[in-house]
Amino acid sequence: MRTTHLYSESLEDYLEAIYILGGHNVRSVDIANHLGVSRASVNKAVNNLMENKLVSKMLYGDISLTEQGLAISRKVENKHRILKQFLTEVLGVEDSLANKEACGIEHNISDDTAKKIERLLKQNK
Repeated sequence: MRTTHLYSESLEDYLEAIYILGGHNVRSVDIANHLGVSRASVNKAVNNLMENKLVSKMLYGDISLTEQGLAISRKVENKHRILKQFLTEVLGVEDSLANKEACGIEHNISDDTAKKIERLLKQNK
């Protein structure tokens, strides 16, 4: 069951990529390379993110997260980090597979469940 998200998994992936790439003054080509997509796909997604006021972009310029975009991207990235840590440290999943699987799960896990996993990880240290 998908948790209630205002944005699609794809848009969350773009927000997360922009965040990972620094959050401000990020180039479209760097997003495309990071996600393994075309620049045309990046431009389409960025236009959608701009319509939702999650990023700002100068005409033919770099892309920056807005405050709202930053908050969402931090939440997605935090879930990713927690899930990857759980998969590798608790379940013994190989690092690259854990990274890939965390990317898929991060969009479908509730904030509450992510916090419970994080508490479990802290207890196991």
